[in-house]
Amino acid sequence: MLTYQKDFIEFALSQQALQFGEFTLKSGRISPYFFNAGKFDTSEALNKLGQYYAQAINAANPAYDMLFGPAYKGIPLVCSTAISLNQIYQKNIPYAFDRKEAKQHGDKGLIVGAPLQGKILIIDDVITAGTAVNYSFTLINNAGAKPAGVIIMLDRQEKGSNNVSAISEIKNKYHIPIISIVTLADIVSYLADNSKFATHFTAMEQYRKQYGK
Repeated sequence: MLTYQKDFIEFALSQQALQFGEFTLKSGRISPYFFNAGKFDTSEALNKLGQYYAQAINAANPAYDMLFGPAYKGIPLVCSTAISLNQIYQKNIPYAFDRKEAKQHGDKGLIVGAPLQGKILIIDDVITAGTAVNYSFTLINNAGAKPAGVIIMLDRQEKGSNNVSAISEIKNKYHIPIISIVTLADIVSYLADNSKFATHFTAMEQYRKQYGK
C-alpha cells in the first residue's frame, strides 16, 4: 500500500466516511463496513480529496487529455482534482462536467467547461450500478472523444447479484482501466496492521471471502 492510500483511509475514518459495524446494504447484504462519500462535506475535505485523486492518477499514469465529472457528485470532484493536478504536478488539464438537463439559453447544451475531445478520464466517487459512468461514455462518444478510464475513491472488489461487479462489467465492455484511490484489499490490509481494529479485521476478511471477486 502506498503512503497516500494509507493516508486516505485514515482521512476517511476521521471524516466518518468509512465506518465499521453492521450495515444493511441496498442489495440486502449485511456488510461489516460502510463508505459514504457524502461525508466529505467541507472545503478542507474537498481540497484533500482532490490531492488524493491527483496522486492516484499520477501513480497509475493513464494516457488522458482531459477530465470529466458526471453530474452531480463528479462535479466538485473533477474541479478539485484539476486544481490539485496543477498545484502538485504543474499539469494544466482541461476539464468539463455535464448538466442533468440541457440548457436552452446562453451557453446551451449539456456540457459545461472544455469541449469533450481526445482521451477523457472520468472522475467519480464510487461505481455501484455503473449508471452514471455508462451515461458519461455515451456523452463522450457522441462528442467524438474517447473514454480513457475512470477513477474512483473506492473499489469494493465485490461481486454483484450475477457474480460480476459493476466495475468488472465496465472493464469488460469498454476495455478501459478503472483506477481507485483504495480498494477493499487496501482497507483489510490497513486493519491487519492495526491491532485496535482486530474485531473489524476478522469481520472484513469473512465478508471478503464470501463476496469478494
